[in-house]
Amino acid sequence: MAETGPDGVDANGAGSGPSTGSSNTSDAAELQVDEILRRASAALVAIPEGAPRLEAELLLTEATGWPRTRLLAWPEHLVEPDTYARFAALLARRLAGEPIAYIRGRQAFWSLELRVTPATLIPRPETELLVETALEALVADAPLRVADLGTGSGAIAAALATERPAWHLFATDRSVAALRIARENLLRLGRRNTTLIAAHWSDAFAPGSLDALVSNPPYVADGDPHLARGDLRYEPREALTPGGDGLDAYRAIAADARRCLRPGGWLLLEHGYDQGGDVRRILADAGLGTPTTRADLAGHDRLTLARA
Repeated sequence: MAETGPDGVDANGAGSGPSTGSSNTSDAAELQVDEILRRASAALVAIPEGAPRLEAELLLTEATGWPRTRLLAWPEHLVEPDTYARFAALLARRLAGEPIAYIRGRQAFWSLELRVTPATLIPRPETELLVETALEALVADAPLRVADLGTGSGAIAAALATERPAWHLFATDRSVAALRIARENLLRLGRRNTTLIAAHWSDAFAPGSLDALVSNPPYVADGDPHLARGDLRYEPREALTPGGDGLDAYRAIAADARRCLRPGGWLLLEHGYDQGGDVRRILADAGLGTPTTRADLAGHDRLTLARA
């Protein structure tokens, strides 16, 4: 078992005020911000389930180094040729299907901005329900020991450690590459109440040593057509599917939950919209008490929790 405890490092960014420009040329290399965004948004409509205008703005902020507020406040400003070329290259990557989070190298989650790479799953808004539910279910100011199993970028652990400084978060993953990214995120955020562990699920923990287990494990069934579509084509397959019916991770986590949780400890699991019934049965069969499923903002089953 390899274990590291990140030291806190705060990183602060600084921006500069906008420059001015007066040229009215319509040459592609000297387009105004609003025209670049208009054209890019029109092209990005071709990306299924995308957000054309937002993505165009994010790509232009990446190319220019300007905040989005500057783009919105000064739409008439001109973009220099080399900067426009960088933007065009980023746009081409997105039009080829590459996730915008990987293009930018970061993704917003909860109140945080996290570094992500193709070694990590891209954190999604639906997973914030797992954070919200853990914050509601567990005592806020107690020195609880909580494990985030299969942490990936460290999104769940980082959010919980930020909101609950009295807790200690253990973030596990089998992927050394993912743990490097998680460590980078936790260091940058200054989250000292965290420990990273290279391990498979809860194997590393002693009996009765945890107050809660939380996880967003891989749950897409093998052969699901979504694996060949959109952003999922670029994400690490092992973080998306365990193979088979997509439920093997729940079976493994549930089978060990009562061993490593203290009596009355919580298990909270994210899952697919159509897996609530299966996950409740798996948890009940493992001897966990009163599994309950919660829906996300779209009304889909998204999270099941139970107690040891």
